[in-house]
Amino acid sequence: MSSHHIVREKQEPALIIANGESCSFELLGQLLEWSPFVVVLDSAIQRVMPLGIKIDVLLGDFDEELNLSEIEESQYPIEVVHTPDQDKTDLEKAFDFLIERGFPAVNVVWATGRRADHSITNMTNIVRYKSKLHIVMIDDYSVIYPLHPKPYVFQKWFAKSFQISLIPIGTTTGIYTQNLRYSLDNEQLILGYRSGNSNEVAADGIVQISYESGDLLLMECHD
Repeated sequence: MSSHHIVREKQEPALIIANGESCSFELLGQLLEWSPFVVVLDSAIQRVMPLGIKIDVLLGDFDEELNLSEIEESQYPIEVVHTPDQDKTDLEKAFDFLIERGFPAVNVVWATGRRADHSITNMTNIVRYKSKLHIVMIDDYSVIYPLHPKPYVFQKWFAKSFQISLIPIGTTTGIYTQNLRYSLDNEQLILGYRSGNSNEVAADGIVQISYESGDLLLMECHD
């Protein structure tokens, strides 16, 4: 499986492969079709290489022993980026790397599942980057991305009964929605106290969401 095809560099999202639960081979293949630049985090390389994926960057603190010479030989001309900073996760370091290289957007897979602490950290930390990098986290059951506060208004077409969850990171205020079964009208959501889980699209058409302050994740979910 290769990520090399006819797309223009930095006009398509990069792809980060983290080290959580693997997604389906079909989903990974679909993302690789539109990702000319692939970043693999640390020891996940040991699970990625057998899949035959052409990797551009291996990034991490490398706190687990890896045979870097073998990796560099099999993936030439891979770039190995050592990021020993323990104050950030490898995923955060990958975001910083892509921002520095001028990438506007990235899809992230294998970032959920397995360890719960890693999953919740990966999902919640993406809000800190929303003004610098368009991040979409994807697994076999969910598509997760941060929304922006007003004056930005989120608008997207969905089919009736499609499941949408609105998850606040901290406290999110002044939330308004249109075309959801459980509408919000100047509502407040607070992580751990009140969230917008398992809402549904009321009718085929545009869903509209806006909010005044805080951070808000939108999750497109299916069983």
